[in-house]
Amino acid sequence: MGPERELTENKKIHRDLFEIDRQLDRLVKKIELLSYVNPLNTEKEKHRFFASKYAENPQFRYPKLKFDPYKLHQLFFSQPLERIENDAIRKLYQDIIYYYSNMVQCIETIGAGKDFYYNSLRVYGSPTERDVQNARFILHYSNEPDSMDMEKVFSPEEAKAYFEDFAKQYDFPLNIKFSTHIAADAMVSNVSQALLIKKNTRFSKNQLLTLAHHEIGVHLVTTYNGQLQPLRIFSNGLPNNVETQEGLAVLSEYMGGALTLKRLKELAYRVLASDSLIKGYSFADTFDMIHNQYKLNRNDAFSITLRAHRGGGFTKDRLYLSGLRKIYKRYRKESSMDNLLTGKVSIEYEEAIKALYQMGLAKKITHRNLAYQQNLNTNKTLDFILHNLK
Repeated sequence: MGPERELTENKKIHRDLFEIDRQLDRLVKKIELLSYVNPLNTEKEKHRFFASKYAENPQFRYPKLKFDPYKLHQLFFSQPLERIENDAIRKLYQDIIYYYSNMVQCIETIGAGKDFYYNSLRVYGSPTERDVQNARFILHYSNEPDSMDMEKVFSPEEAKAYFEDFAKQYDFPLNIKFSTHIAADAMVSNVSQALLIKKNTRFSKNQLLTLAHHEIGVHLVTTYNGQLQPLRIFSNGLPNNVETQEGLAVLSEYMGGALTLKRLKELAYRVLASDSLIKGYSFADTFDMIHNQYKLNRNDAFSITLRAHRGGGFTKDRLYLSGLRKIYKRYRKESSMDNLLTGKVSIEYEEAIKALYQMGLAKKITHRNLAYQQNLNTNKTLDFILHNLK
């Protein structure tokens, strides 16, 4: 029996599962958190914050909701999961519904201070003591001298041309859009399958290589692999997928020869910024710690502080470093990342993914990360640090 016919048979056998999966897909399309949590007035508030000598906390504004949160909760919890016969798959979908429901609560409380912060903790957790120790371990290394590759000389239009050229190695379309309302200099929107580039910013050569391996090599690879799977959960995301996805993406930077100590320190600062939320720090307090105590320049310090404090306290960024630690450990034991590139999946659910493969409910991946084929890193300090993360 050919793969397509086998899939048709599986859809008949698991009709209820596919129906629930389709319903969830329809609901999840409305809730891309990052399209709501990035402030609309970042530049204006940044200017005001700097003019106040870093004393007045920024007052950010956020996009309006385009859905009814209460109604969405009702629809999530009305799914007839009891019709899914396989216990492991039923448990997976139950976890997915709780995860998406928490995401809705996150979105509906953006800008509501502590309410949003507590909802963010439920979705992304908080840094552990080990995470904080790892961050400080990285930050105790002296800065390496900047090379020519670190100079920010490329415009957004030149970045677009660079990414288009890089993506020719991959067998999928590259849809690029410019945006003014993103916290990062570039990011993938899973819903629109587009690479968003921040307007009014400049890029260095190293940053372009880093973003290419991170955003195209992992985030778009998993977006397009997820789209090709029979079940939509691979595309919409499993619980805790952010930690795995970001770990894969930073490993891609490392394997592609783009990761620097400066970049690793940025991930460490993000952990400390997330940790500052737990300590009750205000925006100005967190900025002061990173800019004055750790001596990071004010623009980068503002960016890291913004990412942690947006919405009222957003702990997502703490996951990059813990994700890298987990994925690097996994890479040293088993170099194949195919299961984890199936879509927006999580390392914690790898056994469930294997079960879906065995039942013919998942297909082998079409797109692979090219950086994983050969380790191009030459920085021995990075090797030592990654090897010794706790």
